[in-house]
Amino acid sequence: MGETHEKSEPRGRLSTTDWEQAALHVLAEGGVSAVAVESLARTLGVTKGSFYWHFPTREALLKAAIDRWEQRDEDEVISRVERIADPHERLRELFHRVSREVQSHLVYAALLQASDHPLVQPVIERISRRRLALLTQAYGEAGFDARAAAHRARLAYTAYSGFLQLNQSHGMPRMDQ
Repeated sequence: MGETHEKSEPRGRLSTTDWEQAALHVLAEGGVSAVAVESLARTLGVTKGSFYWHFPTREALLKAAIDRWEQRDEDEVISRVERIADPHERLRELFHRVSREVQSHLVYAALLQASDHPLVQPVIERISRRRLALLTQAYGEAGFDARAAAHRARLAYTAYSGFLQLNQSHGMPRMDQ
């Protein structure tokens, strides 16, 4: 995450985290290309100087925001689900989580659309490998042989990715309604 500058500012000023969260919100709504310093500053009600206090470039903000999202995804989804001992319950919990629209899914869908971006591509690859491994392991522990477990994991993950992309591009109804 190394490109951010942790400088202390007087109380009431925006933090690095504020900028990263604002960038993630914009990314979720409009994609990677929508993350722009001037519009973020306007939205946050500050000058561009506040941005440059924390980040040297837009790419540094984008990287920090994506890293924050990836870490939160790891903490809030993967590590929590991995702790569930019963593989059937683990799969149920995973499917429950992905069927509810949350900002994390919107960010992921936006990242999928920008998967050729040099900052995005390695993140998509890491997340996909981790999620496929988790699914494959759960299906294997649920009684499927290695080949069938891997096949089911790919199908489930493909359905998830497709669901997100359809939802984003066609405004499909949320599953939790």
